[in-house]
Amino acid sequence: MKVLVVGANGQIGQKVVKLIQESEEHSPVAMVRKNEQKESLEKEGIDAVLANLEDSVDELAKVLQGVDGVIFTAGSGGSTGADKTLLIDLDGAIKMMEASEQAGVERFVLISAIGADKRENWSEEIKSYYVAKYYADKALEQSKLNYTIIRPGALINEPGTGNVWAGTDFEYGKIPREDVARTVVASLTAEPTYRKAFNLISGDTKIDEAVKNL
Repeated sequence: MKVLVVGANGQIGQKVVKLIQESEEHSPVAMVRKNEQKESLEKEGIDAVLANLEDSVDELAKVLQGVDGVIFTAGSGGSTGADKTLLIDLDGAIKMMEASEQAGVERFVLISAIGADKRENWSEEIKSYYVAKYYADKALEQSKLNYTIIRPGALINEPGTGNVWAGTDFEYGKIPREDVARTVVASLTAEPTYRKAFNLISGDTKIDEAVKNL
């Protein structure tokens, strides 16, 4: 598969791009906002496109030409306000879903957040973030896309272990970003993840086995 990685310059996005580049099955197209980011990726032999999630759906559909799937890892980040969270994490995600449908791209993997699907789990401090994730998830579930929604626990920058817990029960925990990226890439062609949402934290099951057992 040729896979567009949205948010390719983010902490998880960078790891996803590298994993896809190293895989024998897939090839990445990194979507970035700045020309210097694009040039840096191209020097590493990675296809890159310039686009912004605040662009129109028609503009976003153009970067999806020739693409087989989308991995949406973008986020406004913790330093922005609620307005930017809604523009990127919610509207940006939904516009990319609409652009995918318009461009005929069926496969769409979305990184959400653990607890986003149940309002009683939302943290007051970052409520706008959970609102954005909740409604972006809902929009994807109601779309025609062949989706997977991955809801990781608290993200940490420790080295990945390759072992996770994946399921629909609510289990709060932590997980290295590296293991999230590995699970995202493993999910791309794993049929048990199709049209499914699941929570993801560190555990004792190998990633390939965990996605097959969903």
